[in-house]
Amino acid sequence: MLLVGEDWASKFKTFQAEAWRLETLPQYLVPQEADEFAAFKAGARFPGPYEDSWTEMVRSRSVGRVHIVTRPLSDYLRFEFERYYQHQAPAGEEIRILDVTDRANPLPDVEDFWMFDRSIVVLMHYEPDGKQISRELYEGDPAPFIEYQRVAVEASVPFLEYIRT
Repeated sequence: MLLVGEDWASKFKTFQAEAWRLETLPQYLVPQEADEFAAFKAGARFPGPYEDSWTEMVRSRSVGRVHIVTRPLSDYLRFEFERYYQHQAPAGEEIRILDVTDRANPLPDVEDFWMFDRSIVVLMHYEPDGKQISRELYEGDPAPFIEYQRVAVEASVPFLEYIRT
């Protein structure tokens, strides 16, 4: 089942304990970010901290992610770190970075996904360039995704620690 519109948005409104994401790409082409990303590449920097519905949610609920990266960081990752992560992490989102520059990726064939309450998994399908194709409700056993989360968290470091190195 593909998730769009309110079916997708409701996942963030109805989860009880945790929303968690694995990100595997160096770039995501998000139409809503196009102008800000272009400004970032032109040298604009984003003041902060800022408040929006996302930071409001992470202040009150358990939200986390691990982003798998390779150095040098892409322009998009540098944008994402500055525009989002550096504000979301202090607000309470548990953002972790799994840098696989000098080591094997412990999750080499795992695609992006969101997991809600360790029971609902949504597969995030992308083109190689980061353009989203679809979001698909996974209808199988969530156990492999719980294990992917465990591996990713264990092999990663907190975002705020990563950017200090």
